[in-house]
Amino acid sequence: MAEPGSLAGADILTDRLGYLLKHVQARLTEESARALEPFGITGRELAVLAVLGESRPISQLEGAGRLGVDRTTMVGLVDRLERRGLVERRRSEQDRRKNVVALTGDGEDVLRRAEDARRSMEDAFLAPLGDADRERFVRSLRLLLDGGDSR
Repeated sequence: MAEPGSLAGADILTDRLGYLLKHVQARLTEESARALEPFGITGRELAVLAVLGESRPISQLEGAGRLGVDRTTMVGLVDRLERRGLVERRRSEQDRRKNVVALTGDGEDVLRRAEDARRSMEDAFLAPLGDADRERFVRSLRLLLDGGDSR
């Protein structure tokens, strides 16, 4: 019988997809937090900056839809970024009844530098896979995320 904490019984867990995904995601989250620490933002906040920096200013509701978060969560994320001076809320030039959120100059700078740090961290994280396996892995994750609809 294997002692508690020994590797002898490891296959019983490491053969389970849920266990593997959970623990790899936890490790990725830790490394992402470390990479983004110098910028004072979280991975979720970086995702907001990325969505807002993609094109024209968009409403909080549009941003929430793109990120797959509820309205309340989006308000909290934008509030934190606005307090840091990285985003600003303003009236839409196309529809004066609508408010939009846009990156400030500081927000654009943080987005650029934090994205570079995120990419470097992800490259290091996925390095054990090699280039071909990395591309296949990311493609497979996208397929699973889409529920197989993009076959």
